[in-house]
This record gives sequence, C-alpha cells and structure tokens, in this order.
Amino acid sequence: MKRLFLLVFTAFFFTLSLHAQQPDDALKLGWFTPNGSARNLALGGANASLGGDITSNHINPAGIGLYKTNEFVLSPGFNLNNNNINYLNTKSSLSKNAFAYGTSGVVFGFPNRYQGGLASTAFSISLTQLASYNNHTYYKGSNNYSSYSEKYVEELVRDGANETAALQNYVFGSSLAFYTYLIDTTLNAAGQLSGYKSLVPVGTGIEQERDEDTKGGLHELSFAFAANAADRLYLGLGLNIPILGYNRDLTYTERDLTNNADNNFGYFTYKENYRTNGFGVNAKLGLIYKLNSTVRLGFAFHTPSFMQLTDKQRTEITTNTENYAGIVKASSDEFNSGNAGEVTYRVTTPYRAIGSISFVFNPVEETRKQRGFITADIEYVNYRGIRYNVLPENSGDFEGVDYYKALNDVIKDYYKGNINVKVGGEIKFDPWAIRLGGAYYGSPYADAALSANRIMASGGIGYRNKGFFIDLTLAQTFNTDVNFPYRLNDKANVFAEAKNNRSNIVATVGFKF
Repeated sequence: MKRLFLLVFTAFFFTLSLHAQQPDDALKLGWFTPNGSARNLALGGANASLGGDITSNHINPAGIGLYKTNEFVLSPGFNLNNNNINYLNTKSSLSKNAFAYGTSGVVFGFPNRYQGGLASTAFSISLTQLASYNNHTYYKGSNNYSSYSEKYVEELVRDGANETAALQNYVFGSSLAFYTYLIDTTLNAAGQLSGYKSLVPVGTGIEQERDEDTKGGLHELSFAFAANAADRLYLGLGLNIPILGYNRDLTYTERDLTNNADNNFGYFTYKENYRTNGFGVNAKLGLIYKLNSTVRLGFAFHTPSFMQLTDKQRTEITTNTENYAGIVKASSDEFNSGNAGEVTYRVTTPYRAIGSISFVFNPVEETRKQRGFITADIEYVNYRGIRYNVLPENSGDFEGVDYYKALNDVIKDYYKGNINVKVGGEIKFDPWAIRLGGAYYGSPYADAALSANRIMASGGIGYRNKGFFIDLTLAQTFNTDVNFPYRLNDKANVFAEAKNNRSNIVATVGFKF
C-alpha cells in the first residue's frame, strides 16, 4: 500500500520530461541506402559526376547545371520488407510492406542566349525520402545470462535512489518496474535499504520476446541552384530542410521457463509508444568538371544537418510475481498526470564527402544519341560525429546536459566513419535505356564483432521520347545489422543478428516543358 500511496501523490504533483535517446537512434539519421528517382536508383545511387537528374539536388547540386530546359518529375514507389533474425540460436521471420516515393519536383533551366563564359543556370525544388522506417521486426530466445530488468537495477543503484525516489523519479521505466515488483529492495542486517534486485530468475532461464513495429521516414526538401561555365565546369549549391517523422510501438516480454509457481516470477511485459518529429537545415555544395567529352569528375560535400527534434513517449509495465504480489500493472500516464513524456533537443547529423567519376560513350551534345555511360561514387560518412544537445534555453538543465554528454561519448566509442561505394551503368537503344547498378555500405560500428553492412543491387528500364519519359526500377537491398534488446553496464550485452531484405520498386514519370 505504501507504493500505491506514493503513486497517487506523484500523479498530482509531477509532470516529467524524459531523456530516452539511445545510441541506436542515432543511426536512423545517418546510415541509409540510396534513394531517388527510378533512374538514379537503377544506377546504385551513383550520380555525383553524372548529373542531369533531379536527384542531383540531394547528391551533388552541380548536376542540375546540365539542364537547359524545364522538367517536372514524379516518383511513386513501394517497399517490401522481409526480416530474418537469429537471437540466442532461435530464428524468427516477419515481413511488412509500405508505400514509398523517390525524388519528385521541378527543374528550371535557363540557357544564356548571349556570348560569354556562363552557358546556362538552373534552379530546382524537390522532395525525396532519404530513409524509410516502415518495418516490423520480431524475435525471441532463451537466456540464462541477463534480463532486461537489470537495467532498472543499475539505474537505481547508480543514483543511490531511496524508495520514494525509486517510485517517482523514473516514471518511464524504473519507477514502473519498482511499483509492479519487478524490482524490489534489498535490506542490510539492520533492516535498512541497501540496494535493489530483480525478481527475474535469470539463472534458471527465461524466454525473451521482442516485437517492434515502426513507421515514418526521413525526408528532405531541397532548393538547389547551379551554374554552367562553358559546358565544362558546373557548380551547385543546395539549401535543404530535412524532415523527420518516426513512430515506434514496442512490446517486450520475459517469461519464466521453469513453470515454478513458487519462485515469485511468472512474466513481465514492457510496452512503449515512442514518437519523434522535427526538422532542420543543411547545405550541399559540389562541382562537376568535364576533363573531355568522355570523362567527368565530380565532388560534393554535405554539411551536417542541424535538427531540432521532439520525442514523446508512453510506457507501461505489467508484472506477475505470482504468490509475492500477483499481477500488477502501471503506466507512465498514471505517474505523469496523464501526459506523455516529452523532450525537445538538438541533433547534429554526420557530414558526407563524395568523389565521383563517369565515362560517357559516344559523347555527343544531344543526349538521346549517346550510347550509354558508366559512373561510380565513393562516399565517406562520419557516423561517430552524431551529436545530441539540449536546447540553448535549457542550458541550465544539468541532468539533460550530463545525459547527452554521456550519450555523445558512447556514440564516439560505439561508431566510426566508413566508406560507401556506388556504381552504375546505362546502355541506350533510343528511345529505350537499360540500367544496372549496385552499392555497398560499410559497417558504422567500431567493434568488428558487430557484423553489419548494406548491399544493394538494382536494375531498371527507361523510355524517353518527345519530352516525355518514364523509368521503372527494382532495387534489392540486403541489410545485415545487429539489434540490442537492452544494454547493461556491468556485463556483456546480448544482441540479435538481423538480416533484412528490402525490395524497392520505384516508377518515375516526367516531362519537359
């Protein structure tokens, strides 16, 4: 009854914020495979020296400098996800499909009718989906080494929390675990509080089950300008607004494997709804230089995105401790006056640097008479450069400052910079074109034991005639990654080996005007 009284007291007097960002959340903003128009996707996302595609806005804005006419582009798409996960030698699979889209927008080309070094200029507005978060993963396995509940024990012991603090200061996790008796006190010989313990009987084995359904995406609105100097040097600048919308519904359960009704544990279930929304700003600048009519070189630099995000979270824990306290349920809404936990913060995403080369076959001025090309991009991304910070007006929030400093330190240790490679080619049979491409994205993890990469293979066809064009592409991405159901400080963390196969179908329709 003491715990119930404190719960009611807390609900009247506390409306708390949260700091719930994890190292895994950082990768949503940096580690994603190519997207764009169907043509660009078919080329493996390689476009930094090729140009002539609206997706250049989001890769190398100098590429729109090749335009001398106006163009409208629309790129609807569809994603098919298949997940196969191995957790503690137990395999699970699940799939989810969702609508998507590639780069869509408009390009305005302005040829210079007068003699001079500036042959033309171009301006473009476009929207693209950098990353899709629409997915559903599920896995389970038997564990006699650790429990999710131990992270609550670590938190309470670390803070030296007394019983009152344990019930009211951690309303999105540890307080719920303590109230439902998933976590209980330990007493010294004098009967005084000496610490906390989990009632989960890890030593005799537990079944762990995790189900996560995610929705949303990372989108980018781009305003790009490019100049064409003598049809040889192209310079471009893009100002962009990244827009993030993310929703996660998570259910995590641990069950006793012994069926012993007298060991004070039957199961516990943790449920969470987590939403992130926000936007930011970044810049992209680049150049394309034609060494001759056949060879093109490209370079682009993407500044970090400076974003302001808002997280909202609701959590719930149900615990069955059998004869000890029975089934007890508690939610963050009860502890937090019916409000979701909410926090607004700043994020700086990784910068990117891209170098590229293209070879054009039969390089005549009239592109429809060209026979094809081969192009390749190499890209460096500094994943460990992701940074979280409180808002400037919250600089006095020392708890938040300390939390983000610790999180940033973990990110610096946990991730590394790495190289991504994208290649593609096209053969033309006017008015048709056939395209093939591929991409390899290296692991962002500093620990070599965490096997992760992303490999994409793509192919497509295109038709162009009298100012109208339509392209169709199928891109197959093979993602190898790891998923941590929880993280502990005092022992090695268990993780699931995840393999995701994503089919991305994109059609691009456009016309010149």
